[in-house]
Amino acid sequence: MQVKGITIHAGQVLLYLAGLVLLVVMPHLLPTSYLFELESGLALAIVGLGFNLLLGYTGLLSFGHGAYFAAGAYTVAMIYHYFPEYYTFELLLPAALITSFFISLLFGFLSVRHTKIFFSILTLSLSMLLNVLLEKFYNITGGSDGLRVGIPDMFGISFEGIRRPVFLSDTYYYVLLVIFCLAFLLMKGIVNSPFGKALQSIRDDEIRARLIGVRVRRYRLYAFIISGLFTGLGGALWSFVDGHVTPEISHWIFSGEIVYMTLLGGFVIFEGPIVGAILFTFLQSYAIANTEYWQFVMGITLILLVLFLPGGVAGGLGDLARKVLPKREKERGKDTKAHRPPTVW
Repeated sequence: MQVKGITIHAGQVLLYLAGLVLLVVMPHLLPTSYLFELESGLALAIVGLGFNLLLGYTGLLSFGHGAYFAAGAYTVAMIYHYFPEYYTFELLLPAALITSFFISLLFGFLSVRHTKIFFSILTLSLSMLLNVLLEKFYNITGGSDGLRVGIPDMFGISFEGIRRPVFLSDTYYYVLLVIFCLAFLLMKGIVNSPFGKALQSIRDDEIRARLIGVRVRRYRLYAFIISGLFTGLGGALWSFVDGHVTPEISHWIFSGEIVYMTLLGGFVIFEGPIVGAILFTFLQSYAIANTEYWQFVMGITLILLVLFLPGGVAGGLGDLARKVLPKREKERGKDTKAHRPPTVW
């Protein structure tokens, strides 16, 4: 089946519907604390989708996506503190997207002139510049103490006096789920559009892409901006769950966590960053709760992942499914060539 150029297999449709149904009933199945972790995971899944547009589809590895995440989160927090009369959900998300757009436009303009390790180091440096600004402008950003994020009014409904756990476990969860689904469909359309195919041609062979008329630097900038917008949106949605933002989310360590979750799920498959973000959230929470050496646990997990599941968890499951399930597409004469891992370096 094709929808506006997007090829959708029946198995994919069933898998997506099953996942959606499972997410819808999660508030009735999970304890409150686990539900909050799932909400963080869904917000980070949007970030992962944006990040993988650069890594998996354009072949650019960024170590600075914490900057755009912080842009979205701090926009929400600063409106709450300095412009409370505009603190409504309908205004907060566009404001976060606008902030993320301008920062990603500036950083992207400076970064896409380079590739490989030079691109990665430059994105890291620029994100650390933002981190320093958030630390030093104490009177505005709260410095290392950060800023609190309150519960916003939503679609004309005031939640004043409502405790955050009640807000998160009911109304906000379903709003977040709807936004996540829309972001998923939008990114699915982007990567399957002619623009997405052009990005993949740049990833596979930049010289050949230039020869067929693709404006490589311009397309990379467009991908960078879209990636930053998704990341900023995820940061804004995450801020409501956490209730507090600090400069740590703009640090290169947090940017490394975004890379980690994408590798965990698998950057060679579209759904990989979603799986990775949710798994990463629960894995990190479990490790922190059970040992003071949680960084060691996360590091060992990454090493095992690279050694035994280089395609990530979702990639490994996909490979297993292709081996176990009958290949109907082959029988019908369709091309079932697997999506080959992108060339990053």
